[in-house]
Amino acid sequence: MDFGVVFPQSEIGADVDVIRAYAQEVEALGYTHWVIYDHVVGADPVVHHPWTGIYDIDTEFHEPMVFYGYLAGITNMDLMTSVIVLPQRQTVLVAKQAAELDLLTKGRLRFGIGLGWNHVEYDSLGKNFKNRARRFEEQVTLLRKLWSEKSVTFEGEWESVTGIGLCPRPVQRPIPLWMGGNSEGAYRRAGRLADGWIPDNVRPGPDLDRVTAWVKAGCEEAGRDYKSLGMQGRVKLGHDDEIHLTLDDMLRETDQWIEEGCTHIAMNTMYSGLPNLEAHMEYLTKISDRLGLRSK
Repeated sequence: MDFGVVFPQSEIGADVDVIRAYAQEVEALGYTHWVIYDHVVGADPVVHHPWTGIYDIDTEFHEPMVFYGYLAGITNMDLMTSVIVLPQRQTVLVAKQAAELDLLTKGRLRFGIGLGWNHVEYDSLGKNFKNRARRFEEQVTLLRKLWSEKSVTFEGEWESVTGIGLCPRPVQRPIPLWMGGNSEGAYRRAGRLADGWIPDNVRPGPDLDRVTAWVKAGCEEAGRDYKSLGMQGRVKLGHDDEIHLTLDDMLRETDQWIEEGCTHIAMNTMYSGLPNLEAHMEYLTKISDRLGLRSK
C-alpha cells in the first residue's frame, strides 16, 4: 500500500518557506506520494452571478506542473495530479510538461486527468467547454504517442500534428494516465482507457460500489482486466472548513479502502478548518505513527 497526502494549498498558502517545511516534514513522516488539484483561474462571483462553484477568485491554487517541478527538487516523493483539466490545455504542451516532471522525478509521475466543471476557466483559456468529453479521448491517444514515439504524425478531428517529437522523452513511455470524474461516463471511460482510476467524492460503501461497477463495465467493454488498474483513494479529514472525522475514523476508513483493493491512499486535510502548518502536521504525524509509515 502506498500512502500519500493531498497538498492543502488553500490553507498552506503561497509562502515558499512554509511550503518547503511542509513538504520536507511530510516526507520525513514516511508518506510517499503527493496529490494536487488543478484550477488555473477562479471566477469572480460578483461578475458570474449566481456563482455555485465550490472554488472562486479567493481560493488559492498553485499551478501543478510548475509547483511539482519545485517539489521534485526538494523531495523524493512520487507525484500525482488529481486531476489536470486536460481539455482546457494544449495537448502537446501538456505532454512536454509532464515528460519534464517524469524526468525530474526519475519516473515517479502518475498523471491524473479529467474534464473539469468550470466553464469560466475554459472560456478564459480559449477552449470549448461543451465538447470537452469528445476531445479528451483524442488527447489521450496523442499524449501516449508523444511520450512513446520519436516522431509523431497524428490527424484527428481536433488534434493534428505532423512529424514532431519530444526531446528528451520521459522515463516512463508512456507515463501512466489516471482518470477521475463524477459521472457514469467518466468512470466507464476510465475503465476503457486509464492505467488507474480516481474515485471522486465517494467513500467505501454503496457509493464506491456503484462507481466501481461503472469502471468494471468500461473494462469489460474494452476487453481489459479490471485488476490491472490502480485505484487512488482519499481519506478526508473534513469538508467546508469543519473536521468531520476523528483519527480513529480516518484509520477505519483507510482499512476500508484497503479492503476494496485500493493501491494508493492520500490523506486529505484540505478544507478541514486547520489554521496553520502545525495543525496539519499534527494530524499527519498521528496518522503516520498509527500506520507505522516511518518504519517502512
